[in-house]
This record gives sequence, structure tokens and C-alpha cells, in this order.
Amino acid sequence: MVFQRAPAAPLQPFVARLWASDGRVEISAGVTPVHEHVLPTGWMHVVVRLTDQPLYLLGRSAEQRVTLPPCLVGGARSTFHARLTTSASCSVGALLRPGAASLLFGVPAGELAESHTSLEHLWGAAAPRLRDELSGIGSAEGRLALFERRLGERLPLSTGLNPEVAALLQHMRNAPTVRDAVRSSGLSHRRFIADFRHAVGLAPKTYAQVRRFQSALRLMRSEPAAQLVDVALGAGYSDQSHFGREFLVLAGVTPAVYRQRAPAEANHLPVAP
Repeated sequence: MVFQRAPAAPLQPFVARLWASDGRVEISAGVTPVHEHVLPTGWMHVVVRLTDQPLYLLGRSAEQRVTLPPCLVGGARSTFHARLTTSASCSVGALLRPGAASLLFGVPAGELAESHTSLEHLWGAAAPRLRDELSGIGSAEGRLALFERRLGERLPLSTGLNPEVAALLQHMRNAPTVRDAVRSSGLSHRRFIADFRHAVGLAPKTYAQVRRFQSALRLMRSEPAAQLVDVALGAGYSDQSHFGREFLVLAGVTPAVYRQRAPAEANHLPVAP
């Protein structure tokens, strides 16, 4: 069971959602392995895993796998990544808004994109110390409260995003194309792309594709009987064919397969090993 909620007001400009799995920290061996595609959101996340069961990032085959560190930052991604986890785990995490990376980790989002980075590389000894603190708390709510406090200690007192970052995102939301967003910003095309990638981790066009994909997921889950062509048009695709091509690239399966499997969590799709 996963407990999740919005952060307290001071963190809301930087953190979209907090979560903690309500599982035991100590889990016996023999738990069921789970292969899944983790779908892109366009945003980054930070996770502290409290169980010692390994989490593997998979390559093109199950034999090509990398063990991920227990405390990590998942950068913004342009497509899904495959992983092998277990059916029982305990973790605490946060989904971060664009612009939070340089404040929390001291590096641009672009340097963390398309990869997993050990939190210890960014925070030093504070990362394993935080894991030890969280492991000593018995409830998901208690772990989440402590995790939120530690994030708040690393963020500036602010009522909003850096105005320049907020302006870039607003131009992207308001404009039908990246070219229109660049024009309304008053920046050169190269400067707009560079600044956006610095704050978000992805190029503007890629970010727009991922966010449109996420809109489609929300429509599919909120209206399970809707025709896929209506989902496509409602999410902003030119037609169902366009929707299907991009969905396959971003999710690794077709929209019909995704709907058939109906994952419990929108962005965690179980797949056959």
C-alpha cells in the first residue's frame, strides 16, 4: 500500500507529490520479482529505499542489468525505462517540479536527465544518514513527515519558482508550438532551449511530448470506456495514428495493451520478463 499526499505549502513550488510505501523495512528473501516499465512524466524524482532487496535497471535483456543505489535521483526521461524490483518493498520519495534540481542538488536538471544518480554523490553523508533516520520510523506517515522536513531544510524560503523558470514553463503552456513559445519569450531559440533544459532536464519539444502522453494516460484512466481516437484528440494528438506511435515509444506497449493490463499505478506497467 502506498501513502501519498501533496507537500506542505512551503514545498509546493518545488515538490508535486510525496509518497511512502506502507511496508516493512525488513523483508525476507524469496519475494516475487516484478518486471515493469516505468513511464516518463517529464519530471524528476528522489527516492530513498529502505529495504535491502536489490532494484535493477534492465537493459535490452534481463541479463543486462545494473543494481541501483538505495538513495537515488531519477532524472527527467524522454521514454520509459525497464526495471526489475520485488513485490514487497518500502520506500519514501518525492516527485519534483521543474526548477527544483539546482536548489536541492546543486546541479542543473540537464545533468541528471535520462539517468539515475546516487543521492550520496549529491548530498554526501547526509543521504545514508537520512536513510538510517527513516528506517527507524515505523509508519509511512511518520517517514513521510521526516522526509518532507529534510527536503524543506535544503530548499530556500520562497513563495514560488525562480521567475525565469516559471516564465519558461508558462510560455510552453500557453503556446501551441515550441517556436511560438520561443517567440513569446523574447529569447533566442538557442537560449530558450538551453535555459529550459537547464531547469527541466529535457528539451522543450520532448517535454511537451511527455506531458501530452501523461494527459492521455489521465484520460484513459478516468474514462476507461472512451474510444482511443477520442483520447488521442482530447490529449492533443493530431490523430489516433500519431497517438499510437508516440505511446509505443514512450511506454514500450501500445495504448490498447496498456488499457488491457490496467496497471494499479499509472506509471508502473508490469510486463512479461
